[in-house]
Amino acid sequence: MDKSTNQNLDKVFSALSDSTRRAILMKLTNGDVGVMDLAAPFDMSQPAISRHIKVLETAGLVTRHRQGTHRMCRLAPDALGEIEPWLSMIADRYRNKYDRLDVVLEAMTPTIQGDE
Repeated sequence: MDKSTNQNLDKVFSALSDSTRRAILMKLTNGDVGVMDLAAPFDMSQPAISRHIKVLETAGLVTRHRQGTHRMCRLAPDALGEIEPWLSMIADRYRNKYDRLDVVLEAMTPTIQGDE
């Protein structure tokens, strides 16, 4: 993985590390939402929500645009797609280790039964 890819992963995982930001992303899975509507369910100021949105925007997870007088946010799922190959690589490595462990355990089974 090149340095640029690692930096993008760092930004995405950092953005996802906060529960408020994850909740914002979940809300955006239903479609575009205005900044004020995103801030409504949270017990924090609108500027605090804007800072969370800025982190998501910097990570490439959210885009902002104007719709009339409203500032709207939109989920940008391509950035989430960038973490899938990395997660798959980790999962594949663990699956390979479990497969090797299964082979070892299977080879040990006759020995255990013979000891009884």
